[in-house]
Amino acid sequence: MQENIEPRCAPEASPEAAGPDKAASEETVAGRKTTVGWLRSLWHGLDLGLRRALPGRCGFCLAPAERDRPWCQACFEALPWNLPACPSCAEPQPPGSLAGKRCGHCLSRPPAFVRSHVPLRYQDEVAQLMQRFKFHASPRAGTVLLELFERGLEQRMLTWPEALIPVPLHPKRARERGFDQADWLARRLAARHGLRLYRAQRRHHTPSQRGLDRTERFRNLRDAFVIPAALPERVALLDDVMTTGATLDALARACLAAGAREVEAWALARTPL
Repeated sequence: MQENIEPRCAPEASPEAAGPDKAASEETVAGRKTTVGWLRSLWHGLDLGLRRALPGRCGFCLAPAERDRPWCQACFEALPWNLPACPSCAEPQPPGSLAGKRCGHCLSRPPAFVRSHVPLRYQDEVAQLMQRFKFHASPRAGTVLLELFERGLEQRMLTWPEALIPVPLHPKRARERGFDQADWLARRLAARHGLRLYRAQRRHHTPSQRGLDRTERFRNLRDAFVIPAALPERVALLDDVMTTGATLDALARACLAAGAREVEAWALARTPL
């Protein structure tokens, strides 16, 4: 398994040496991290309490779940499955004669990855579950989402890659959030299916993608990633949510530069455009 090599940072000056404004800023950040940590601990406690009090219950409606599954049949069938979708970028498509064909975006600007597997749409119950997982580090929500992802893919798809790479957070953002959701998912998926886990690095801290249009998103992530190791031929990338595919496209280009021949994009859910 390839280990992630964190970039070395210069030692930070003490708050006193940096002046009162710097000290006040660091106190604010420290206070925010304390609040986030407290809320996360509270959520973990509630999450654990629910699992102990309601074993064998659906993760969506708390009705009796299917055997060895964290959902009931009714909720499973009602989930927003990403069908039909573009086979290249997984953009949701309306039913019709063009369903399952490559979308206009992929025809005019083919992504660096050859295909996408994104079984769910980011809406309704899936969006709520994702928010509990991503922003509150709920292991129950993450477990349900990961099992839904596995149910949405055929076994041959899960064993196709020779390497699995989670989309990396910048170290600064990972420290602020205290949780790397893509890495959490990738470590468990790799262990379950015998996949080799590799790490990518961000070259620099990129601004948030929120509020950017499609062109701006691709420009914002140009040359954003690097792979510090030679890769095998078949690589799958993993993220929690896919919007335009700009992040996965940029990471796929870094994989091709590191020796991969084919790259697939995997995500749990796709944002409807």
